[in-house]
Amino acid sequence: MLTIDQLVGGYSQVPVLKNISFQVQPGELVGLIGLNGAGKSTTINHIIGLLQPFSGSIQVNGATLANDPLTYKKAIAYVPETPVLYEELTLREHLQLTINAYQLDPSSAWQRAKELLKTFRLENKLDWFPVDFSKGMKQKVMICMAFMTEAKLLVIDEPFYGLDPLAVHDLLTIIDQKKAQGVAILMSTHVLDTAQRYCDRFVLLADGQVQALGSLQDLQALSGHQGESLDEIYLQLAQGDHHAN
Repeated sequence: MLTIDQLVGGYSQVPVLKNISFQVQPGELVGLIGLNGAGKSTTINHIIGLLQPFSGSIQVNGATLANDPLTYKKAIAYVPETPVLYEELTLREHLQLTINAYQLDPSSAWQRAKELLKTFRLENKLDWFPVDFSKGMKQKVMICMAFMTEAKLLVIDEPFYGLDPLAVHDLLTIIDQKKAQGVAILMSTHVLDTAQRYCDRFVLLADGQVQALGSLQDLQALSGHQGESLDEIYLQLAQGDHHAN
């Protein structure tokens, strides 16, 4: 599981994140939500190791990037908001690169990859290069590369942009499959109606701090309005933070 404890961090000497703490349990989908600039991307960049914390800790199944970097990195798979592919590599070579990087068993990894490719209708495009793919197809490639691993933590950043409705349905289906396998999943998204239906809990960031944490019922209790949608609660809390600033 993912455990973030009193994380302070950012890009310069001035911290963006201020004592953030939350967990993502095995088999749980947690939605990371907040306004632009709230600290969602900074949090993700710390989790995946692109940024070093000023203080506090990030653990994945007890491993940290400092004390056991190989175990930590193998435990995480990441789907970025903007696809990042190597222009000179085919789809097949991207999948092989993933197998090599994660030291996966080739036979079972290729079996998982082929199932994912079939799900996302990419199975006949193994010899295509990124230049041949649309934005949505590139996003599907990134999803296949992450979900074919045996990572215990999936970090997914704004996955729905660029995906057609069928691909969104397919992604949510394989997320459910990963949850059933005990994988912890952290998903940053602004698509709140979908998040409300599929996420088990939410972390609402505002101004680099955790403003609210818990299930939809927990957030409804915090806002004082039972039965409100996540969208309504989000707007209330976000506007309150905006006015406070």
